[in-house]
Amino acid sequence: QEELVESGGGSVQDGGSLRLSCTATYTDGDIVMSWFRQFPGKEREGLATIYTGDGLDRIADSVKGRFTISQGDIKNTVYLQMNNLNPYDTAVYYCAAGSRWPRWVASWSGVGRYKYWGQGTQVTVSS
Repeated sequence: QEELVESGGGSVQDGGSLRLSCTATYTDGDIVMSWFRQFPGKEREGLATIYTGDGLDRIADSVKGRFTISQGDIKNTVYLQMNNLNPYDTAVYYCAAGSRWPRWVASWSGVGRYKYWGQGTQVTVSS
């Protein structure tokens, strides 16, 4: 059984929107859940994070104003709403999850902080 189940990727036109979904199936406890993306040959880039206990969230400056993160009604389900997409956003998007750590808000985009990763979902934006 996969610990993180992702869905919602696909193809969209320049300026369009997509919503990605991720559910952590391994726990009902409060966790940090984040979204990353990876361009070919590049390291994973943190996009957004949320703590499912109190809903505290952060958005990376690179996507602020276009991407938002939110929780669903089902425990430990989070969404990444992506608006005004452009071809540069074409990448594989990953969900990640792990237990909260001290001062997590300052280091949430570090890939080594997460024990669990989703399988990745391709997002393709065409011009």
